Amino acid sequence: MQNNQRMQNNRDEVDRLIAAWKRERPDLDLSPLAVLSRITRIARHLDIARRDAFGDLENWGFDVLAALRRAGAPHQLSPGQLMQETMVTSGTMTNRLDRLEELQLITREQDPDDGRGSLVTLTKSGIRAVDAALEGLLENERELLQTLSVKDRETLAELLSKLVTEFDEN
Repeated sequence: MQNNQRMQNNRDEVDRLIAAWKRERPDLDLSPLAVLSRITRIARHLDIARRDAFGDLENWGFDVLAALRRAGAPHQLSPGQLMQETMVTSGTMTNRLDRLEELQLITREQDPDDGRGSLVTLTKSGIRAVDAALEGLLENERELLQTLSVKDRETLAELLSKLVTEFDEN
C-alpha cells in the first residue's frame, strides 16, 4: 500500500524532481517545471522518433522537402520562401539545398519571372522520400500518443497551441 501511495505521489520522473525541489526549496513556485520539464522530455522522445522516421534525410532535410511538398504542385518555392518556412539563414539554406540537390531530391533552376532568382523544385525521388518520412513520422508519433484518448489529444493540442502562439508572436 505504501509503495502504491508513493507511485501516486510521484507518478513520473518530473514528479520526483519536483518533490525533491519542494523539499529543498519550499519557497519557490515550481509549477512551470510540471509543464515545461515534461515538454522537454517529450521533445527528446520526439527527436528519436523523427530520427528513426527520417533516416538519412535528417530533420533539416525533411523540413525543406516537406515545405516544398506542402506548397502543392509543382512543389516549387524560392530559396527565400524556403528560408521563411524553415526559419534558417541564407547560408544555411544554400548548404541544405546543395546537399539535397546532390541526393537528387530537388532541382534548382532560374526563376523565369526574376532573372536574379531561382526556384527549387521537388523531384519525384524527393516526393517519395518526404512522403515515406512523413508516414513513418506519423506512425511513430501515434505510438507516442497512444496512451491519450482522442479527446485528451484534442485538449492537449489546443492547450499547446495556446502556449506556442505566445512564443511565435514574440
